[in-house]
Order: sequence, then structure tokens, then C-alpha cells
Amino acid sequence: MEKQAHGKTTIINLINRFYEVQKGEILLDGVNIKDINLRFLRKKIGIVLQDPFIFAKSIKDNIQLDENLTDEYVEEVVRLSSAEEFIHSLPHGIDEIASERGNSYSAGEKQLLAFARIFAHDPSIFILDEATANIDTKTEELIQKSIDKISKEKTSIFIAHRLSTIVGVDKIIVLNNGKIIEQGNHNELLKNPDGYYSRLYNAYYEQIAGTT
Repeated sequence: MEKQAHGKTTIINLINRFYEVQKGEILLDGVNIKDINLRFLRKKIGIVLQDPFIFAKSIKDNIQLDENLTDEYVEEVVRLSSAEEFIHSLPHGIDEIASERGNSYSAGEKQLLAFARIFAHDPSIFILDEATANIDTKTEELIQKSIDKISKEKTSIFIAHRLSTIVGVDKIIVLNNGKIIEQGNHNELLKNPDGYYSRLYNAYYEQIAGTT
């Protein structure tokens, strides 16, 4: 979990080996990522960004990403990703050609397509990078369903300002100005009333209460 932008992009880049670790090491199942084939490593990591990239191809092609998947399988991952209603509402459904960068779709709709990709390619590690920051409540509920399904089966890393996304995770790492200042699960962090996470959490829900 991160309050500011410092550090989160670095973490994602290091895990994907977009640049190499200068100090320390990153281990996956006890294996240094430097010792893992780069193509294999990146194939095992699925990322949903705040603004996923959509190709000017069909919705099906955007989900398959050049892999030959059956129509039945694609329909199944669409259902699992909660993107079924959105895709079936398009004039040509799964065969609809997306505009350049998916500009005709909302941020939430593009994220639902990104989740369908994740389900289709079944990576071992799932990274959610602030993907619920700028979407409506209904779409957030659909995305949360996808998150819940994925996180039951995957090693999942959530980078989020919206605390509702991370309350139920096994371990929360609080970053401030690129530094780890606290870590633990939600209940453990709340035990310290003067802690950064505790104060942030209480302020977050006081703000929500004030708007209802």
C-alpha cells in the first residue's frame, strides 16, 4: 500500500526485471529472479494497470494476445472476469474492434478486459496497480469480484490508495517517500493507534462517513 507515487513503479519494474536489482535480491519460491529465464518470468506475471493498454484489434484478440484459445475458453474467462455484460453489450460482442488504445471504452471497461487477459493466460503472480482509483461504484464491485477470484489462487500484490482493496490481504507494506515504514496485516497495524496506516485508515473511513 502506498500513499505517494514514490516506490510503486520501481517495485513493479524490479519484479518484471525491466531493470536489474542493484542491492539485495528478489526471490520467487526461493529462487533469485536473476536466475529465471526473462521470457518465462514475465509470462508468469500478470499486471492490471490503472489505464491498461488496448490494441486496435477485436476484443477477442485483446484477450488472446496471439495465443490460439478456443471460443468456449474465451467466453469462460470473460465470465470469470465479470466482463460479460460489458462485452455482450457491444454491437459485435467479442468480435468488436477496439479503437486505438481503447479510447472508446471507460477506464473500468478497459480494466475488465485486462482481468479477462489475466484469467486467459493464468500467470502465477498477479499485480494490481491502483486499478480501482478512477471508476464508478458498479464497475468497482465487478472488479472486486475478479480480484477475489484471482487472489484465492495467485500470489497477489495490490498497490492501492483505496484501502477497501487491501483490508483482507495477508500482509500490508506501507510505503512513504519510497521507504517501508510499517508492515503487518490489517488488524496488526490497527493495534498501533499512532501508526501511519492506522491514522490513514481512520481518516479514510471518517471521510466516507462524512459523505454518506
